[in-house]
Amino acid sequence: MSNLKRFRALEERDINRETFVESWPEAGLMVADSPYDPHPSLRIENGRVVELDGRAEADFDTLDCYIARHGIDLLVAPEVMALDSLTIAHMLADINIPRAVLLRLAAGCTPAKLVDIMRHMNVLEMMNGLAKMRVRRIPANQAHVTNRRENPALLAADAAEAALRGFAELETTVGVARSAPFNALAILVGAQTGRGGVMTQCAVEESLGLRIAMKGLTTYAETLSVYGTEQAFVDGDDSPWSKAFLASAYASRGVKVRFTSGTGSEALMGSAEQRSMLYLEARCLCVTRGAGSQGVQNGSISCIALPESLPGGVRAVLAENLMASMLGLEVASGNDALASHSAIRKSAKLMLQFIPGTDFIFSGYSAVPRKDNMFGGGNFDADDLDDYAVLQRDMQIDGGTRSITEAEAEAIRRRGAQAIQAVYAELGFPDIGDHEVEAAVQAYSSDDMPTRDIVPDLVAADAFLAGDRSMVDVVAALARRGFTDVAEHLLTMGRQRIAGDYLQPAAIFGRDFVVQSAINQPNDYTGPGTGYRVEGARWHEISHIHQAKSPRDFIADRLGSPLESLAGYGNAKRGGSTEVVVAIGPAFGRIMTKTIGGLNHEEVLKAVLTGIAEEGLIGRIVRIWRSSDCAEIGHVGAKLSGSGVSIGIQSRGTSIIHRVDLARLNNLELFSQSPSMTLDTYRAMGRNAARYAAGKMTTPVPVTVDNWARLRLIVKTALLHRRESEEIRDLPPEALRFDWEPEV
Repeated sequence: MSNLKRFRALEERDINRETFVESWPEAGLMVADSPYDPHPSLRIENGRVVELDGRAEADFDTLDCYIARHGIDLLVAPEVMALDSLTIAHMLADINIPRAVLLRLAAGCTPAKLVDIMRHMNVLEMMNGLAKMRVRRIPANQAHVTNRRENPALLAADAAEAALRGFAELETTVGVARSAPFNALAILVGAQTGRGGVMTQCAVEESLGLRIAMKGLTTYAETLSVYGTEQAFVDGDDSPWSKAFLASAYASRGVKVRFTSGTGSEALMGSAEQRSMLYLEARCLCVTRGAGSQGVQNGSISCIALPESLPGGVRAVLAENLMASMLGLEVASGNDALASHSAIRKSAKLMLQFIPGTDFIFSGYSAVPRKDNMFGGGNFDADDLDDYAVLQRDMQIDGGTRSITEAEAEAIRRRGAQAIQAVYAELGFPDIGDHEVEAAVQAYSSDDMPTRDIVPDLVAADAFLAGDRSMVDVVAALARRGFTDVAEHLLTMGRQRIAGDYLQPAAIFGRDFVVQSAINQPNDYTGPGTGYRVEGARWHEISHIHQAKSPRDFIADRLGSPLESLAGYGNAKRGGSTEVVVAIGPAFGRIMTKTIGGLNHEEVLKAVLTGIAEEGLIGRIVRIWRSSDCAEIGHVGAKLSGSGVSIGIQSRGTSIIHRVDLARLNNLELFSQSPSMTLDTYRAMGRNAARYAAGKMTTPVPVTVDNWARLRLIVKTALLHRRESEEIRDLPPEALRFDWEPEV
């Protein structure tokens, strides 16, 4: 343990629960610029690649072969490989160079060339590049919807809420593989209840995932993992060719396909071949492009803690996102797995994708509590939904979600749970009771759900998968049970699979089922005033979070009828030497009747006058009409006080003890922490003012400092001060009578 107390405090911070290591290139524990990374090179003879990044064709591994044949545009390659990498980096950061120019050049880059370009760019430049190179014009977001008990009612309710919150894709997974068909069914029904057009997937073993897709229960897949070394592919029982074949199988059934890669996976599997993580990721991306995948889920994904343990890890994640977008791939940019114990660090990492925007900023955001996230815990989860909505509002950025009210959430959760209940009942699946539906509506997590016997569910799921039933039967079941809108949404999704329009890069559905993709909505950002701007209806939606109220609502409970005990009787004159003037603001006790801390003005005056009386002096109340400033109120009061001492009190409760010989902005005591003030504070203030007036030695009144008060109450402070300022009049100070009885 450290000797210094501040260092001991630092040791307890969340950031120091993390693991940090020095780079070790021989083990692949280096995020970029490994001394073992190859230099960019490409040699073509008779239309055939005979050298790729320093390796002759005779020495090609399977990735080299695949990239050479399918991953590089050989018509562009000679041109781009002859260009200096720094020049291309400048082009990426230059808003005057259109995206299409970079897309063409990137198609001819070898993996080492892509990495060499990134070497010249800092994080700010990469973010600028990503804003330009993002495939789809409008960013979107994906959510995880899972639960540990695999309860169908809760899955459907959570999916319905996530869809209503604006997520364009929902992803589930399983604890027990046999649950996959029914988990996929639950989030499909729930999603289409919340909003038509939300695409869904179930992350399971790939052949099972394809069977579920052929049943019509999923509309996209992103579990097709690719790796940057041959051995890692072998360990995964795959090759670039098998991945390409599987992608074709999905696409032939109208299922959108994204591959998955991520910085650090090869080092984690012990197969990094001394290469840097970023170089191996560049190889993955060239394979992904060559296989014809619509996009890639990358951003280190479940390996994120490994690159983050190394210098430059978060920069490397941004670099891999940028490289993918340069290759024209839809980017689901990670931010999904737990990345840090530190809220500061995980938020900082998010900003690299949130600010420039990616096709899917999270892949995905945990729309359920972290302990229910079967993907290993979300980096942001259901507890952070309001925070995320406010971030969008703060920066006028479209992060792909919308804020909803509690009433909206309750209604859509109930309808989602009832819809899956209806499907189960109509198709003869194990009963979902009304008590389960109601529990799902109210639940925070699966801990709040009644115990459900999973065995009958598994038996029914097996039969459904093996039988002839499909999404069409689900549509009919919903229609027969009165959920015609949900049935129509499912049927429309089925029609869209036949049309195949959402097999275009970066495709999502708007609320009207119109596809938004790189084809009909390409990113057209070329600097200020161009590209997607958050405005109009979308800005109204983002800015109107459910917590936002009318400003007047914040001060309504501080307004009231004038105090009957307080009345004016003419202009105030200078008084005698045994008095302390209590000077109040123009709205005090008239328009406003409580302090910001909720104390009644009448009780405040009683407390102050009692304190003055306890020291044997008289308190005289004067209203200052010409100012709402606390220092001015107190200063004018001091001029009227026979003793030269006054107490100035604003209507919100901020107070001052002033003396006539002091400058206006100087004082004897200032009580700026009005939310923390109690009646005892005001009474002590009265005593001290009287002691100053009597010329006695005085210890200042102890003040409670609340460092969060300004953050919490500054809006209310501004509104209360504005309301008091509205009552300013060009009138002389007014003498006031106050009917009260001193405390015995």
